[in-house]
Amino acid sequence: MQRILVVGPSWVGDAVLAQPLLKLLHARHAGPALDVLAPPWTLPLFERMPEVRRAIASPFIHGDLKLSERRRLGRELAREGYDQAIVLPNTFKSALVPFFAGIPRRTGYVGELRWGLLNDARRLDPARLPRMAERFAALAHPPGAAPPLPLPVPALRANEAARRATLMKLGLESPRPVIVLCPGAEYGPAKRWPAAYFARLARELAAEGWEAWLVGSPNDAAIGAEIEGASGGACRNLCGATTLGEAMDVLASARLVVSNDSGLMHVAAALGKPVIALYGSSSPAFTPPLSPAAIILKLDLPCSPCFRRVCPLGHFNCMMQLTPERVSAAVRSARIA
Repeated sequence: MQRILVVGPSWVGDAVLAQPLLKLLHARHAGPALDVLAPPWTLPLFERMPEVRRAIASPFIHGDLKLSERRRLGRELAREGYDQAIVLPNTFKSALVPFFAGIPRRTGYVGELRWGLLNDARRLDPARLPRMAERFAALAHPPGAAPPLPLPVPALRANEAARRATLMKLGLESPRPVIVLCPGAEYGPAKRWPAAYFARLARELAAEGWEAWLVGSPNDAAIGAEIEGASGGACRNLCGATTLGEAMDVLASARLVVSNDSGLMHVAAALGKPVIALYGSSSPAFTPPLSPAAIILKLDLPCSPCFRRVCPLGHFNCMMQLTPERVSAAVRSARIA
């Protein structure tokens, strides 16, 4: 049996987009022993991927070198006898543990000072592999081979008992259909639909019989409170009130999800939920939700996508002109099971 260690990404959305790679590894090696080393905050995702045997917490935070600790972890993992490591982040530090573990084949893209740490170093051709998920998936194959298209779709395991327990804990049982709104985006405000628009959408949906819940990280708590207040109580703010695992349970309870281009957008898509994805400064050509049930809303303005954290022109038209009326129309047209 092939034993493979994947060093996973640090971002929630990127972790979801790594699942096609894991599926392709299983198909190519007929059921390998596949472990993932990743930051603690992404482990709930990998634990819900059936392809993963074990999700291992990486104790290192962004910026930490901690060379002796990485050497110690590498020596511990050496006992697993991995045949290959696939390193998804492009940093020097992310390639150290597989090197210290003595894993014979260490695969990844050429990044910062990684020669020697990786002995199966690939050069990325962005034109040939325009999407992040394709770049990850290509590492399942020999150098130069393109991943099969369409890629396998990410699919997180649902846990019905956990879902019911989470709803009970949060007091969220509702006889009405649930729509989850995800107003956050960790990268910056240029990716966030205006709070006033989310509030207006929540009021309209409440009048049509929907139950609206806001889901996000602790960093989104203030935005969630603003939306909840501006909606006149038409939505319930759960931003910062859930773990990632609980957020997945809440998303699994939704009939429909409206989200900025964020990690939770990818999570909702991987849970099989119809998603209306709102794009401003970023582009669905690079990180689209990998789901046939996703509706992408964006304005093809001359200045977008700019991939900036804050609108460099000051007008934020890519989101300001994406009106609540347009999103409401997409909600009505969505294929809802």
